Amino acid sequence: MTTVGIIGAGNIGSTLATGLVARGYDVVIANSRGPETLADVIAPLGGRARAATAAEAAEAADWAIVTVPLKALGDIPVEPLAGKIVLDTCNYYWERDGHIPALDQKQTTTSQLMQQHLPTSKVAKAFNHIRSTEILTDGTSAGTAGRRALATAGDDADAVAHVTALYDEFGFDTVNIGPLAESWRVERDQPAYVVRQNVDELRANLARATR
Repeated sequence: MTTVGIIGAGNIGSTLATGLVARGYDVVIANSRGPETLADVIAPLGGRARAATAAEAAEAADWAIVTVPLKALGDIPVEPLAGKIVLDTCNYYWERDGHIPALDQKQTTTSQLMQQHLPTSKVAKAFNHIRSTEILTDGTSAGTAGRRALATAGDDADAVAHVTALYDEFGFDTVNIGPLAESWRVERDQPAYVVRQNVDELRANLARATR
């Protein structure tokens, strides 16, 4: 059975853990405060989930999700994630993370920063532009009229295909933005950020994005 390592146990991390367990995945989840603080997250998930350190979650993972404040990016273990697909859900909030000049000056994207930190991993953008409360409620069957769409971006074709399949499992269509360098189009304050949109609407919002 596939094991997913989730590094970050906030709203997105805990919601994805719930959704993944419901879909038959095993989950190892970590936060910055230690596994003993995750009892309330783990308890509802039954035997398919356990708490661990970030290094343990990364090591156990067949693939991983990183969902942390950007100021904590440097704490993400590198070697245990080598060669693995890593989904980046992170967003830049300078009010929380402190100013990151390369992002302020539009020289890079949050996902490129993660790929730079994890040079031997296959990073793809995922689940960053949907509210956590909607991840488990807005999905519908493939072919449903007006099915909600989410975007992904990645420099690795396998990682993008992985996100596309996962989105479908959660009930969403996919729009592939292209490489990580284009992932700014679904970052904070862009037209596609945290709004309900189908494929055509998402493509239009991506095209309207300005940097």
